[in-house]
This record gives sequence, C-alpha cells and structure tokens, in this order.
Amino acid sequence: MTPSPRLLLTIDYEPWFAPSRRYDTWTSEKRRELDDKISQQSLDPILETLGNSKATFYLVGEMVEWYPELPEKILNAGHEVGFHCHVHRKLDDIQEIEKDLIASTSWMQKYNVRGYRAPMINTVEAVYPLLEKHNFLYSSSIYAPTGTALKKGNVWEIPASTLVLLKTPTEFRAPRHMNLNLIASGEFPYSSSFMSGLFRHTVYNIIERELKAGKSPVIFLHPYEIVTPPNYFRRFAKDLLHHPMLLPFAFNKSKFLKDLLKNFPTATMQDYVRDLQ
Repeated sequence: MTPSPRLLLTIDYEPWFAPSRRYDTWTSEKRRELDDKISQQSLDPILETLGNSKATFYLVGEMVEWYPELPEKILNAGHEVGFHCHVHRKLDDIQEIEKDLIASTSWMQKYNVRGYRAPMINTVEAVYPLLEKHNFLYSSSIYAPTGTALKKGNVWEIPASTLVLLKTPTEFRAPRHMNLNLIASGEFPYSSSFMSGLFRHTVYNIIERELKAGKSPVIFLHPYEIVTPPNYFRRFAKDLLHHPMLLPFAFNKSKFLKDLLKNFPTATMQDYVRDLQ
C-alpha cells in the first residue's frame, strides 16, 4: 500500500547542548544541571505550536529520567513518542547501542515505544536485527531520497529525506549520514535542521514539491530550535567559537515550523509505517 502524501514532522528531543560533543562524558547529573530545566519548560510551548498537527518526538532516555512527565504529555497531546538514545553521543558500536537500548527499556515498555532514530542520524547496518530483538517497528536512522521505505528484516527504515540532484542511488545501507560524501554524490539532505537553518525557503519549496509529487518528506527539528533557551548564545558561545558549523542549529525555526503546519498535512511516523503494511 502507498500511503497518502503527508509531511512526517519529527522532533529529536534532546538537550540544548547536544550538538556539542563536550558534554558526552559528563555524568548524567551534571548534564541535568547544565540543562537547567530548559528541556522540561520547552515542551508545553512546542505542543501549543503544534496544535492539532501530529508529530513524532524521539526522546533522549536520560531526559525521561530527569523529567518523567515528558512521554505522557506528548502522548496525551496526540503525538508519537520514539526513542533517540539514552545518552546523546555517537553510537556506532553494536554492543554500545544495545547497552543504550537496555538503559531505557523500562520507560520504553511503559509507553510502547516502537520507533527509533540514531543520534545524529548515524548508525550501522547491524542495528536492524538488534532493533527487531527489542521490538521496534521502524527506524529513521539514515538519509535517502524522499519516499524511500526499506524493509530490514522485520524492521522498516524510513529515512530522513534527501533531494536527488544527480543519479538516484540503488543501495541504501547504514551508515548514510550527512557528510560531504553524501552531498558530493548528488543528494541534498534538506530534512536536516542544519539545512532549514541556512536555506529555509528552499527547504519549504522542496517539501511542497515532494508532497505534490505524492511523496511524504521526513524532516526533523530540535526543541532548542523552536523555543530558544534563555541566554542561548551566551551559553553556547564557546561551542560556536570552536565549531562555527553548529551555528545553523542555533537559529530559531519557529516561524518555519508554523509555516509548515499552516500549509501541509502532517502525520506521525508510526501511522505512516502502519499504512505501508
């Protein structure tokens, strides 16, 4: 079955400092102090902005430990709760991925979490049997052209969307993440909030075109891009100084989001996957 076209809006719900790698090795308690309740306080305004539109929130597990009310609030508002990781960091070792999954097992079982997105949309092919073992229905952990839907064993892979500028690829194996090789091969990863930070109108136009072509774009944003944290640039200044390419993640994209919600139908990833079957 080919699902009707809709925008698959996803939010990687992670702390404001997640784009930086400086805090990966800190204790969870220190990261919680650094978060300063910002992630907790951002949720209600985001839910209000979404209104009756549907989205998928991929939660970082340690944040559920910090703020246990997050999953229930999201579900009660009619959205999907997915799993991003337990601790936001690069995860490309299958043993570390399984440890990460196990660390969040309790709350994922409680809320029947069936969707997975790897941190930074960067994973390995061996992740799919592991996701099947842990009862996931689908993943969204690679980049591929809009409308791509892959069956990996009993797990669907619904990639973050790219626009093909040259030849359409024929093989899609993880990792397929946003890097120069992907772009040089002729794919524009417009789904990334990095790209909507730099090329908002271009990304909007691509989404509109893909929907008219009967495809369902998958895009993602982050909470700190929708609700700017207090004193954000002061908090993030050192990271931006050392890594200027992080700047597009610091732009506020709330108007971009509101434009999308006003003009395009949205659905959760899980509903889309169910329509595929």
